[in-house]
Amino acid sequence: MSDHNHVHGPDCDHDHEHDVIILTDDEGNDHEFIIADVMELEGSSYAILVPHTEEEGEAVILRVETDENGEEYLIDIEDDAEWDRVVKAYEKMAQAAE
Repeated sequence: MSDHNHVHGPDCDHDHEHDVIILTDDEGNDHEFIIADVMELEGSSYAILVPHTEEEGEAVILRVETDENGEEYLIDIEDDAEWDRVVKAYEKMAQAAE
């Protein structure tokens, strides 16, 4: 997913289960995702997105940022060390939920 395709996310004050997020890949194809969870780690929030339909592919993790108007949006995690920390925390959280 391209980091310059910022997608405004939902406010965290409502049910994420029904929010469909559309991400556009580098080829211009739209993919629908649902926010499955929001995870807090080291002072940042990360949205766990799962494909809206089974044929869409795998889950995506994006960092939640807030603009100057208080609107939330999602961005790619570009730092490898940050990515590794987030994936490890997500895997630990997923194992605990089993």
